[in-house]
Amino acid sequence: MGAATAPSGPAPASGRAGPGRAHWLRVGREIADDLATDAVAREQAGKAPFDEVARLREAGLLTLLIPAELGGGGADWPTAYAVVREIAAADGAIGQLLGCHYFLSASARFFSEPALAAQVERKSAAEQWCWGGGFSHQDPPLTLARKAGGYVLDGRQSYATGVLVADHLAVRAEVADTGEPLAVAVRLARNGVRIEGDADTFGQRLAAGGSVEFDAVPVAAQDVIGSLAADEDVPSPLAALASPVGRLLSVQLLLGIAEGVLAEAREYRRVGGSPWHPSWPDGPSQDPQVLTAYGELTVLIRSASALADQAREAVHGGLTRGEDLTYDECAEISILVAMAEATASRAAQECTSRTLDIIGFPSTSSRLGFDRFWRNARTLALHEPVAHRLRDVGDYFLNGAHPPCALPARS
Repeated sequence: MGAATAPSGPAPASGRAGPGRAHWLRVGREIADDLATDAVAREQAGKAPFDEVARLREAGLLTLLIPAELGGGGADWPTAYAVVREIAAADGAIGQLLGCHYFLSASARFFSEPALAAQVERKSAAEQWCWGGGFSHQDPPLTLARKAGGYVLDGRQSYATGVLVADHLAVRAEVADTGEPLAVAVRLARNGVRIEGDADTFGQRLAAGGSVEFDAVPVAAQDVIGSLAADEDVPSPLAALASPVGRLLSVQLLLGIAEGVLAEAREYRRVGGSPWHPSWPDGPSQDPQVLTAYGELTVLIRSASALADQAREAVHGGLTRGEDLTYDECAEISILVAMAEATASRAAQECTSRTLDIIGFPSTSSRLGFDRFWRNARTLALHEPVAHRLRDVGDYFLNGAHPPCALPARS
């Protein structure tokens, strides 16, 4: 197995003329700074993040990925990844909420015909939709029964990100008579849709997760985004690229959390936070063990970031290739994203855990809220086990096996 690189190919012509990457990065930093001011209090209150979504909407971040000619911000995926990472450093749960929104709102690009995808995105931009839901497997699945002009959707999705604050849902459902899995868009206000805020997690509390009950919900033909079938020749390589595109959002989320906890710990030291660990008579900034620990964690994050950057370039190259992308190229991209996932998950868990040790007893203070970083990272790791990613990497290296087109569990 060689090192995965971005497939070469000319960039497609585009009429987009959005504000540009620098603008969106600046907006992302401003929103992150705003969220950071009350992150601890909001996380402890655990209220549905309607106010946070309003901040994202007012800043234009909900439509960032939608082409400018369709009424959106005209940004690309690398910009969206950077914004999610910036937000996650301040508030991991809102970073997850935004990342899930980006993936679901853009999912029609991977699974639909261009005309339908443009129609969905134009409506989403015009009405400033916030998307929630998810395409991961569950048992029993949601079911679609055929009827004249479309389907009827029934079942219960046990966990879906963002549903407490979403305007639109995108979910996975199986056709009753064939078992084919389809991606389906459902307006939350539609009759027969019931939301339950029962996601009582110890981390990612503001990701607005909950269960959704669908009781004979009508689904028109145009609300079917496309097929999620994972046979060898279906989906197409471009559709299969949806998996690494979505999972790379998880990578940015984890790296943002890791960077956020180290930045907050450094700021705590700079403002003279006390009391410090009793074994540091000269203060932690002079203690060799503390300096070594910060050095190790910094190297760990930078190493994970370098691999994430490679994965981002590979994904961007695959998107540029479009329909010319091959299955082998898609597999190589997916494996590189899997490597980035494994390293980012370990970096997030190591940084959020060891930072508590570095700070010492003060880290137990609920007022400071350092524990939220650890709880958020641990929650994400439990939903996206590293062992699965390492198994895919090993099988590819040893046997040349293409990884499954598994969409992220939290989107």
